[in-house]
Amino acid sequence: MAKTKFRPLHDRVVVKRIDAEEKSAGGIIIPDTAKEKPQTGEVTAVGPGGRDESGKLIPIDLKAGDKVLFGKWSGTEVKLDGEELLIMKESDIMGVLN
Repeated sequence: MAKTKFRPLHDRVVVKRIDAEEKSAGGIIIPDTAKEKPQTGEVTAVGPGGRDESGKLIPIDLKAGDKVLFGKWSGTEVKLDGEELLIMKESDIMGVLN
Protein backbone atom coordinates (compact mmCIF):
# COMPACT_ATOMS: atom_id res chain seq x y z
CA MET A 1 0.00 0.00 0.00
CA ALA A 2 1.51 3.29 -1.10
CA LYS A 3 1.18 6.26 1.24
CA THR A 4 -1.21 8.82 -0.25
CA LYS A 5 0.20 12.34 -0.54
CA PHE A 6 -3.22 13.73 0.31
CA ARG A 7 -4.65 14.46 3.75
CA PRO A 8 -8.45 14.51 3.85
CA LEU A 9 -10.19 17.08 6.03
CA HIS A 10 -12.84 16.63 8.71
CA ASP A 11 -14.62 13.23 8.66
CA ARG A 12 -13.47 12.21 5.19
CA VAL A 13 -11.47 9.13 4.23
CA VAL A 14 -9.56 8.14 1.09
CA VAL A 15 -10.33 4.64 -0.20
CA LYS A 16 -8.69 2.61 -2.98
CA ARG A 17 -11.11 0.14 -4.58
CA ILE A 18 -10.22 -3.54 -4.37
CA ASP A 19 -10.78 -5.02 -7.84
CA ALA A 20 -13.65 -7.45 -8.32
CA GLU A 21 -13.10 -11.02 -9.46
CA GLU A 22 -12.49 -11.51 -13.18
CA LYS A 23 -14.56 -14.75 -13.21
CA SER A 24 -18.00 -15.66 -11.93
CA ALA A 25 -18.50 -18.46 -9.39
CA GLY A 26 -19.20 -20.81 -12.33
CA GLY A 27 -15.91 -19.92 -14.03
CA ILE A 28 -17.31 -17.57 -16.67
CA ILE A 29 -14.94 -14.68 -17.47
CA ILE A 30 -16.68 -11.33 -16.98
CA PRO A 31 -15.73 -8.59 -19.50
CA ASP A 32 -14.83 -5.11 -18.15
CA THR A 33 -17.98 -3.59 -19.64
CA ALA A 34 -20.24 -5.95 -17.68
CA LYS A 35 -18.39 -5.74 -14.35
CA GLU A 36 -19.87 -3.69 -11.56
CA LYS A 37 -17.53 -1.41 -9.71
CA PRO A 38 -16.41 -3.09 -6.49
CA GLN A 39 -17.93 -1.91 -3.24
CA THR A 40 -14.92 -2.91 -1.16
CA GLY A 41 -11.72 -0.99 -0.72
CA GLU A 42 -8.72 -0.24 1.42
CA VAL A 43 -8.47 2.96 3.44
CA THR A 44 -5.31 4.87 2.47
CA ALA A 45 -5.77 8.06 4.53
CA VAL A 46 -8.18 9.47 7.13
CA GLY A 47 -9.04 12.98 8.26
CA PRO A 48 -8.88 14.10 11.90
CA GLY A 49 -12.63 13.67 12.42
CA GLY A 50 -15.78 15.74 12.65
CA ARG A 51 -16.86 18.14 15.37
CA ASP A 52 -20.01 18.10 17.49
CA GLU A 53 -22.18 21.14 18.33
CA SER A 54 -19.83 22.19 21.15
CA GLY A 55 -16.79 22.02 18.86
CA LYS A 56 -15.34 18.85 20.42
CA LEU A 57 -13.40 16.68 17.94
CA ILE A 58 -14.94 13.27 17.28
CA PRO A 59 -12.12 11.07 15.91
CA ILE A 60 -12.67 8.72 12.97
CA ASP A 61 -13.06 5.04 13.83
CA LEU A 62 -10.96 3.92 10.82
CA LYS A 63 -7.26 3.74 10.07
CA ALA A 64 -5.11 3.38 6.96
CA GLY A 65 -5.01 -0.26 5.89
CA ASP A 66 -8.58 -1.11 6.97
CA LYS A 67 -10.56 -3.06 4.36
CA VAL A 68 -14.04 -1.57 4.16
CA LEU A 69 -17.43 -2.04 2.53
CA PHE A 70 -19.19 1.06 1.15
CA GLY A 71 -22.33 1.95 -0.81
CA LYS A 72 -22.48 1.52 -4.58
CA TRP A 73 -22.70 5.28 -5.26
CA SER A 74 -20.58 6.48 -2.33
CA GLY A 75 -17.76 8.96 -2.58
CA THR A 76 -16.19 11.15 -5.20
CA GLU A 77 -13.80 9.55 -7.68
CA VAL A 78 -10.44 11.33 -8.01
CA LYS A 79 -7.11 10.53 -9.61
CA LEU A 80 -4.04 11.27 -7.45
CA ASP A 81 -0.51 10.40 -8.60
CA GLY A 82 -2.03 8.28 -11.40
CA GLU A 83 -4.06 6.20 -8.93
CA GLU A 84 -7.87 6.12 -8.96
CA LEU A 85 -9.21 6.75 -5.46
CA LEU A 86 -12.48 7.60 -3.73
CA ILE A 87 -12.94 10.36 -1.18
CA MET A 88 -15.98 9.83 1.03
CA LYS A 89 -17.38 10.69 4.42
CA GLU A 90 -16.91 8.19 7.21
CA SER A 91 -20.70 7.77 7.35
CA ASP A 92 -20.69 6.41 3.75
CA ILE A 93 -18.70 3.39 4.94
CA MET A 94 -20.89 0.51 6.09
CA GLY A 95 -18.24 -1.43 7.99
CA VAL A 96 -14.78 -2.90 8.26
CA LEU A 97 -14.08 -6.35 6.77
CA ASN A 98 -12.13 -8.68 9.07
